[in-house]
Parts: sequence; C-alpha cells; structure tokens
Amino acid sequence: MKKTQIIIAVLLGLISHLSLAQTPKGSVLIQNATVLTVTGGTLEDTDVLVQDGLIKKIGQDLKAPNGVEVIDAAGKYLMPGIIDAHSHVGLDVVNEATSPITAEVQMKDVVNPTSIGIYRALAGGVTISHAMHGSANVIGGQNATLKHRWGTKNPEDIIMKDAPRTIKFALGENPTRVHGRGNGIQPRTRMGVEAVIRNGFNEALQYKKAWADYNANASNGTSVPPKYNERLQTLVDILDGKIIIHCHSYRADEIYMLINVAKDFGISKLVFQHTNEGFKVAPEIAEYTMGASVFADWWAYKFEVYYSTAFNAAILTKNGAVTSINSDSAELIRHLYHEAAKTQRYGGLTEEEALSLITINPARQLGIADKVGSIEEGKQGDLVIFNEHPLSVYAVPQMTFVDGVKYFDIKEDKDDQRLMVSATEMVEPIFLSEENHRCMQDTEFFLETANALFNHNH
Repeated sequence: MKKTQIIIAVLLGLISHLSLAQTPKGSVLIQNATVLTVTGGTLEDTDVLVQDGLIKKIGQDLKAPNGVEVIDAAGKYLMPGIIDAHSHVGLDVVNEATSPITAEVQMKDVVNPTSIGIYRALAGGVTISHAMHGSANVIGGQNATLKHRWGTKNPEDIIMKDAPRTIKFALGENPTRVHGRGNGIQPRTRMGVEAVIRNGFNEALQYKKAWADYNANASNGTSVPPKYNERLQTLVDILDGKIIIHCHSYRADEIYMLINVAKDFGISKLVFQHTNEGFKVAPEIAEYTMGASVFADWWAYKFEVYYSTAFNAAILTKNGAVTSINSDSAELIRHLYHEAAKTQRYGGLTEEEALSLITINPARQLGIADKVGSIEEGKQGDLVIFNEHPLSVYAVPQMTFVDGVKYFDIKEDKDDQRLMVSATEMVEPIFLSEENHRCMQDTEFFLETANALFNHNH
C-alpha cells in the first residue's frame, strides 16, 4: 500500500512540475523606473518586484530576495504589457466560411506557438493578444486569448487559461459577400445578417428548453435526451453569459441593430470590433455594451469603411465607452503604443487615457482586468521597459516580461530571431486589400466561385 502511495505521490509531483513548466513564472526586481501604472498614476524613481509571476511589491528602495535578477531602469519607463484585443497572430487560416454560423470551431485548437509574429509582438511590448476567428461568418468561431510565451513548441503553453471564452460575430459586407453572393444562401443583405443572429438564438433557446425538459423528467427513466449539438450549445452559453461576443462592425446602423438584438435576448457581454462609425452611437455603446475596440486611423479599404474619423477613439472615450485600440495586423501589432499616442493628437486624451487604450481597457473587454492591464500588487507580472515615454515617437521597447519571465531583450536577443520570416506571408504587405486583410483571409474560394457563376450565367 505504501509503495502505491509513493508512486502516486511521485506521479502527482511530475504532473505538477509539468504544469508549472508549461507556464513558467519568473522573478525580477526592476529598480529606479518611472512607473506608468495606468490605474494609479505615475510613480517616479520606483521599484517593482515580481515574484513567481506576480507583482509582489511596488515602492522605493526595495531589496531583491536571494537569486532574483535586479534590473536598473533609471531614466527608463515601465508600463504594463500591451494587450491587443483584435489579432490573428499565431493563426494561419482563420475563416471557417462554410456556414453563416460556425460557433463550434475553436481557434485555440490551431494556434501556432512558433509563429514569428509572436516574437515580433513581444518586440513591440505586446504580452497578450486576442487570436480571433475571421469575419466571413455572421457567428464565427471561438477566439483564444494568448500569453506571448515565445519559445515553446506546445500550443497549450501560450493559451491564457484563466481568460473567459470569447466568440467572433461579423456584420455587413463580409458575411453578405461570402454567403449571399458567394454561396447563394442567407445572408445576402444586412437585414439577413440580423435574421441569422435572431434565428440562431431562437433555435438555441429551443435547444436549451429541450435539455431542461429532459433533465426535469430524467428521474422517471422514460425520457430520451436530445441530440447534443456543439454549435447550439455554444449559442446557449452566449445567452447564459458564459461567452463574450466580439463583433466585427463598421456602420452605426448595424452597431445599433446588434445592441437591440442583444437587449432582446438579455445579452450584456458584447464588444464591438473596428467600430469605425462608433462615434455616431457612442452613448449607446457606453450604456449597453462592454465597449469598442477600434483602429486609430485606418479606414477606406472598402466601401463601408469610407466614413470614419481619427477622433473616433477619443469621442468614444469621452462618452464613457470602454475603448481600446487594436492592430488586426501582424505588422501594426508592433506599434500599438504609437497608435495610442495618436489619440493625443486627435482628441487630446491624457497620457493615462491614451495608455488605457492598449492596457487596462482591452483587458476589461477580454474579461481579464483583474489579472493584467495595469501595474498593481497581486496582478500578473506582464511588463515592458521603454527607453522613452511610450507615447513618444522616439520610444522603443527594451525588455518585455510575461509572468515575470523576460522574453524580449533588445540588447541580448540573437539577431536571427528578428530575421526569421514566415513561410506563409510577406514580411511587409505591399498594399491593403480585401484579399489580404486578415479578417477575410482564405475566403477567396467563395468569392471566386461567385464570380465564376456570374460569368457563366452572363
């Protein structure tokens, strides 16, 4: 018996060790920095101690425990790790464009932890990204929140397991082109997009009731369980508040439409993505949703995105909407601190308001603000050291830490890490078009089919 207990104890120890190895936690003392806490003001000549992956103490003249690395950041700036609320880093094919609703597919199953984009994101101070399904579907797949633990070969290591579930919705041209014109099915119009969502939720409610009726009568042994359906169960989880919707959107009328749909079905966990005309319905976004994640000044790459303004983020912020700035780009992800700085030029946001757009606000939208997004004792040790203030055009990230582990060091990293090229995409996109826009990646087949049918019939 004792021998069996010893074997079990050893196995449990190994499992515990492997679990820790999957998500390494580091310890570091960063001294003498100008600390931009985001939520608690700016602290001059301040030390931050991270132990076992968590921010243990913030103050002056802190002493490092034995064996903990000490970094002198005098003259430098320390801020929370940047969070990108809309990304496709670590993903290749992002659209399961075979049906208007594909809620059953999950991006976490196909994340590539060796993608060079993850390292480049770290070089831009980004410690967390939201790896999203594409925008070909009205209701697409479930997204994955990633911690940029570069160097692992195990996808499980970069999934942020304590982040809530999220899912991708899309309004407007993308689903109507792919399904209506590309595949000859609903939706072909913007009204059809709303119908797909409402019909999907109503079917999910019927599915939920069928299971409730079965469970209520299961004890008598005569009822037959409904057939399990992962797609409908995911929609039920949305209705039950277990999944946050992140919706690709541009036009104000459609944004307001989805707000009304969400109200009708009792859904409050809703974030709008892109949201170029969000400034038109900023009070409604602030009152009824978890906010909007926008581009700083990116538009006019297709017809429905022509009407926009660089003041969008500032207008949303001033109206009380939780607002973030995202990349939706493997290139722009390295410059999110520059994107945030643009809101000081276009809208006059304060330093803390601008920094919130790439830290605590995307954390709120992803449901992880209790863990990351600001420098506070007890939060996870995701940190970035800059040579200049991060809102300065001269700012360059020097070191990036995830859970207290240094994953990027501009002075110590080998040059070949910066030279590696993805085999599936260009390093610098020559132009932006619908064909190489990440949200519509891999939907060319449907559009080519539509064109072929049109040419055949005419």
